[in-house]
Amino acid sequence: MDGARKVMRTYTSSFFIVTRFLPIPKRKKVEAIYAAVRYPDEIVDTFDITKEEKISKLNRWSEYYEKALQSSGIIKQLQEGIPPFIVAFAHVVKENDIPHNYYRAFLNAMVLDADQVLYTTMDDLIDSYVYGSAIVVGYFLAYVYGARTPKDFPQALEASKDLGIALQLTNFMRDVSDDRRRSRLYIPLDILQKAGITPDELFFNFPKEKLRVAINSMVDCAEEYYSKAQSRIEVFSRDCQIAIQACIDVYRQLNHRIRTNDDALSVRQSVPLIDKFKVLPKSKYWRLPLAYLFGT
Repeated sequence: MDGARKVMRTYTSSFFIVTRFLPIPKRKKVEAIYAAVRYPDEIVDTFDITKEEKISKLNRWSEYYEKALQSSGIIKQLQEGIPPFIVAFAHVVKENDIPHNYYRAFLNAMVLDADQVLYTTMDDLIDSYVYGSAIVVGYFLAYVYGARTPKDFPQALEASKDLGIALQLTNFMRDVSDDRRRSRLYIPLDILQKAGITPDELFFNFPKEKLRVAINSMVDCAEEYYSKAQSRIEVFSRDCQIAIQACIDVYRQLNHRIRTNDDALSVRQSVPLIDKFKVLPKSKYWRLPLAYLFGT
């Protein structure tokens, strides 16, 4: 779907680049997945509407998903008024036997984002929020990527879980300032406490020196999960390993920039394009101009 590809290209240059190294059929499915998770995320992050209106839109989106699961045929689903991104995603879910509850868990996590929720420990954060916001998205991708052999699939799910957690923690730390403006806090309270910060102090005073200590703890935790995912990369289908490795390498660079850049607390960090190129296979560089010029 061209629209899904455009959404990915617009909102995530890093993931768009690394997915260019997937086989085209799998790449198209990943684009459909991304579009299906991006819209609910935008509802809670950027829509200038009340909390109640956000939850109403999320509930309506959930209803479309359930309707698409029950309805057969893409044309029929579109005629029934189901949004194209949901239609495409539901097709991927059915075709790849992805458990239906994964997307339900994702939408439930988005509902949590419509209000302020505090998490006591890292385990609480992962179990209560990251499972729905990132782990299940990793599971979607595992079903699309496939495993090297059928017996490797459970390990592919574990690797996808670890990578999903790592990516989410990195994104949390990149967005600390933005989340603060939205009255959101994804640093567990015990990590804040060790850094000598209370939630009220973070929201109202923004103690940068103390916050740097807490952020470095989160970055360290993300790095542990990147390492765990890296150790299992060979369990994925061989035609996807280059893209997965590139994803790990690019986001590890972002993790490092968050730790080392003095302005990371006030300026949203990103990996320069030239640095992204350095971790990509040189023999595949020709794909990137085609991707940007022709959308392939």
